[in-house]
Amino acid sequence: MIREEDKDHRVDSFLAHKKEGLSRVTVQRLIEEEKILVNGKKTKSSYKIQAKDRITVEEEKPKEIELKAQDIPVEIIYEDADIIVVNKPKGMVVHPANGNPDGTLVNAIMAICKDSLSGIGGEIRPGIVHRIDKDTSGILIIAKNDKAHINLSEQIKKHEIEKTYIAMVRGMVKENEATINMPIGRSTRDRKKMAVTKKGKEAVTHFKVIKRFSNHNCTLLEVKIETGRTHQIRVHLSQIGYPIIGDTVYSNGKNEWAIQGQCLHAKSLQFKHPITGKKMYLEAELPAYFQAMILEMG
Repeated sequence: MIREEDKDHRVDSFLAHKKEGLSRVTVQRLIEEEKILVNGKKTKSSYKIQAKDRITVEEEKPKEIELKAQDIPVEIIYEDADIIVVNKPKGMVVHPANGNPDGTLVNAIMAICKDSLSGIGGEIRPGIVHRIDKDTSGILIIAKNDKAHINLSEQIKKHEIEKTYIAMVRGMVKENEATINMPIGRSTRDRKKMAVTKKGKEAVTHFKVIKRFSNHNCTLLEVKIETGRTHQIRVHLSQIGYPIIGDTVYSNGKNEWAIQGQCLHAKSLQFKHPITGKKMYLEAELPAYFQAMILEMG
């Protein structure tokens, strides 16, 4: 039931703000399909809700995704009986979901590893211990068995895996190195985005300058994260005024260099082998477009 303080809001914007996982576009589609009713009757997206209105939403059941192995080329950095470490290209989704049923890293890994993947991640996320965004390139570990998966997940939980990224940001970063400690949670303005918010979870990002390009007003950074919040590096750097070049979500749409995919690369991982305990340090080479951009800027 609608409270007095919520009245006069458009029903589509109200639901997109209040209901987790529903975008305004999705709400508008559900209204057209009469899966959202006000007081038991069909409505319009522009309807302004009133106190004591009752809004009902017919929940959509997630579509079942058939997981299949696909012969997709992926650079393998390291592989043994327990883990496989790859260099994920930008533009590739890590695991299937609605909207990306195939062509993902999981589909590629299934073709490489056959049946030797940990099942802990669930049917659509076999072996996945951690992930990086679709348009972020770089290094990822996949567990081949449950024992390796459990150990790696524990290392991540205890912040024992050191992750290092390379980022090209807009603006001349003044500090040679600094730490950003700002909580991150779901944006109240756009449920598809993350934001710095008091109600968010702790998020800690360290960065240091590799090189400043004054002629192009941008800076190359090395970034390390203590926590692994969704979009953490992108949100933190944008929040302090240095959005990642090519990031269409957190840079107000600005992309002077016409980069397809953000200039953010997961460069290296330092961790203990989940079975042998051996200390490991592995690197993924910067993608060609990123290297070319650095050379071009001088």
